[in-house]
Amino acid sequence: MPDYDYDITDDERELAGLVRQFAGEVVAPRSYEADRTHTLPLDIVAQMGELGLFGLPFPEEYGGQGGDYFALCLAIEALGRVDQSLAITLEAGVSLGAMPVFRFGTDEQKHELLPDLLAGRALAGFGLTEPEAGSDAGATRTTARLDGGEWVINGSKQFITNSGTAITRFVTVTAVTGESGGRKEISTIVVPGGTPGFTVEPAYDKVGWHASDTHPLTFQDARVPEGNLLGERGRGFANFLHILDEGRIAIAALSTGAAEGCLEAAVDYAQKRTVFGEALATRQGIQFLLARMQQRVHVARLAWHHAARLRDAGKPFKTQAAIAKLTASDAAMDNARDATQVFGGNGFMNEYPVARHYRDSKILEIGEGTNEVQLLVIARALGVA
Repeated sequence: MPDYDYDITDDERELAGLVRQFAGEVVAPRSYEADRTHTLPLDIVAQMGELGLFGLPFPEEYGGQGGDYFALCLAIEALGRVDQSLAITLEAGVSLGAMPVFRFGTDEQKHELLPDLLAGRALAGFGLTEPEAGSDAGATRTTARLDGGEWVINGSKQFITNSGTAITRFVTVTAVTGESGGRKEISTIVVPGGTPGFTVEPAYDKVGWHASDTHPLTFQDARVPEGNLLGERGRGFANFLHILDEGRIAIAALSTGAAEGCLEAAVDYAQKRTVFGEALATRQGIQFLLARMQQRVHVARLAWHHAARLRDAGKPFKTQAAIAKLTASDAAMDNARDATQVFGGNGFMNEYPVARHYRDSKILEIGEGTNEVQLLVIARALGVA
């Protein structure tokens, strides 16, 4: 177990240990093959659902566990240590799939859509990013117009997680639904899988996160009922920014797990690998490198813990979430690079976990808001941007 000498309860420690054990015994043995074949193991997703992981931060009324966001992030960190693809499946399934419905949906939408999502029987995606609208999400070009009590949706989305699995139930998409004060009115609309005119395009050939399901989406006169509007009309972009802030904490937790996984693998390898008659770990250069890796893990964990506690206490957390995401994603990438160096030639072989972390970790500096965006958020909090 990691050194959880932080502000953590016995129940939280038990949860972290449970998921860590599950990750080691169930997830890790199949991670290489899932990565090699670019296959999301849905049976493991189902087991994650049975453990209650998808329902951790939701009320029991909808089938959740009645926990909080901190508990979810503990689970994501434990999974991220051994398999980032499964960790991001959980993170996106909750933060981008279920959370928008819980936050902004009607009672009818919540009772209809949440139970299967929280049980891990279904997944959902969130379509925000477009070819011309990444960090500049306000540049959304996908449109939705009302016609005879239905939204008619046209446009495209890209890089959408959990959008094309066999258990994907729907995607929520941002679309321009009009103009207000000379600015685009952006709303969010639920589009069920199988809707005519809604096409899930072939999966991407990605650098990393090979077992995570990611697709571009296209909409050509896709029609859904007017009641599929999620939240108040024209509030889609503002609502998503709040969801994004929460998601940055979860990405920070995932990054911390990845950074720790790299550290543990590097320490173990350095202790066992013999060079010039001595263990690699006896070399001071390696010792200092491993010490730096531990420093990064410790600071990253403190950062996401702080942001998550603020969020759960109902206090402002936007800046702290940005700091956590920036700190932890940098830690994951730096530790992946250093762990690969410790492994030498073996670190370049995909069967070793550090190779997967090296490929997987780069997206942590990009997704859920690039690290340059995090710097901008922090600078604005300082009043200098």
